[in-house]
Amino acid sequence: MTTATWNGAVLAESNNTVVVEGNHYFPAEAINKQYFKDSDTHTTCPWKGVASYYSIEVDGQVNKDAAWYYPNTKEKAKQIEGYVAFWRGVKVEA
Repeated sequence: MTTATWNGAVLAESNNTVVVEGNHYFPAEAINKQYFKDSDTHTTCPWKGVASYYSIEVDGQVNKDAAWYYPNTKEKAKQIEGYVAFWRGVKVEA
């Protein structure tokens, strides 16, 4: 079971993460949506496509843009389309 935690909260858990470039991507159904807030931030990866972000909020503390996902990937990244990955202090343990 791979788990993502921040500020004492379990953000996501799954046995079906996909590892790309050292990041565990969690299926959308594995995230605990109550901690996720939509962000207006977007970035572009040359081979994956345009990423969208979530800020994480736990107990009133916000970790801005700490999760990202690709809603519509390019062809070579279809295995992570809609999957969510983490950074900015979120602890991911497999």
